[in-house]
Amino acid sequence: MAKPNTSRVDREIRRTERKLEAVRKEEMWPLTGQERRAVLRALAGGSYRVVRGKSPGRAERKLETLWQSVLSRLTGELTALQRERQRIVTEHATAKAAKKSSGWW
Repeated sequence: MAKPNTSRVDREIRRTERKLEAVRKEEMWPLTGQERRAVLRALAGGSYRVVRGKSPGRAERKLETLWQSVLSRLTGELTALQRERQRIVTEHATAKAAKKSSGWW
């Protein structure tokens, strides 16, 4: 039997790892629309408070929690993709073992 076909899952895993690295660098492109809007709201609120001469503490905390939630979402996606890949490989190995054991010798 040939190797299990995991190319689609491998591609998604690589894409998710790139997104995770980008979020660690606080880049905006891997965010969903809702997350992007929330980050921009927090940035706007914090900059408004700085211009008014006040502390942007709450906006900074909100940004930090937003980045953490995006990190946890992407980590969950990556874990699910890795589990799916492992399931495919295990299923293939089981089928291969069953085919070998049902042979003539």
